[in-house]
Amino acid sequence: MERVTVEVRDRSYDVVIGSGVIAAAGSYLPELPRAERAFVVADRDVANRWLDDLASGLAARGLDTVLLEVPAGEQSKSLQVYGALMNGLADREAHRDDVVVSLGGGAAGDLAGFVASTYMRGLPFVQIPTTLTAQVDAAVGGKTAVNLSQGKNLVGTFHQPVAVLCDVAPLASLEDRDYRSGLAEVAKYALTLDVELLGELERDPGPVLARDAAQLERLIARCVRAKARTVAVDERDHGPRLFLNYGHTLGHALERLEAFEGRTHGEAIALGMVFAARLAEARGMVEDGADLTARTTRLLSSLGLSTDGSLPPADRIMESFRMDKKWARGVRFVLLEDVGRPVVVDDVPPDQIQGILRAMGASA
Repeated sequence: MERVTVEVRDRSYDVVIGSGVIAAAGSYLPELPRAERAFVVADRDVANRWLDDLASGLAARGLDTVLLEVPAGEQSKSLQVYGALMNGLADREAHRDDVVVSLGGGAAGDLAGFVASTYMRGLPFVQIPTTLTAQVDAAVGGKTAVNLSQGKNLVGTFHQPVAVLCDVAPLASLEDRDYRSGLAEVAKYALTLDVELLGELERDPGPVLARDAAQLERLIARCVRAKARTVAVDERDHGPRLFLNYGHTLGHALERLEAFEGRTHGEAIALGMVFAARLAEARGMVEDGADLTARTTRLLSSLGLSTDGSLPPADRIMESFRMDKKWARGVRFVLLEDVGRPVVVDDVPPDQIQGILRAMGASA
């Protein structure tokens, strides 16, 4: 069992990581003296597998469980689904001391957190992520959002959970593609903030690929600690927290252009990190001998992630960049001077961006 404390403003919360955490959820929650019900946001498949265990754990704390079912994946992150959940809470006369619980992946967490932050101006929120992507990244830090047709995560808030409970048991049954998708976020931390982790993955990714439970507890805790340190000094994304967007500028553009039905989040972010490495090298930012693109490609390939593939036309990608939250009079990228040395760059000429995109297979 691992426990990581996230310090934000005038309070903190714990991220608990281990096996059997869902069934014992009630024992890991902070004091919620007036809460009567836990409104659980989950898709049908996740609910069928894990809701009974969660309900048993919450009942030990005197909480009745109410399921609010949503579609699976990014399709749930819409204003329409958000509105249905808000009406569902009102129809059931939810009060402001009740708890909203996300049970599922990053999309469910983003959506449920946005609901929790806005219903009656804010309800307590608990994250129970069941995917690797959500456990190492999305469930921690308080970002909530839904998508618009124009871009990803354009409507949202910052609303920190009161607890994050990461049970490694669901990771054993994830589809291989979904599991590898989470490893892209692990690679992001290794390349940007934890060079020691990078070395370990480069030497032997076997235990991680085998989903060894003890290894996963350690790995997730390590990524959460890196994110917790960053969130503690920059909760609202004005400084170092931007580094956590490494690979995400192109990644989010690809997700949007494929209507969230093509590459997974991790697959898109993997290509985004390759693009960022190539761009940094093209700009002469990378120290001689660092060989950043080759090292990035080797790492991602060793984790089962593709580092090439077809891309949408370059002009469509450039258009999508304009709706990225990180746009600042131009496309803003997180780039590396070397592994473990991220910087924010917002003066990249459009022709240089398009040149790298075309070199990676995008049409003109």
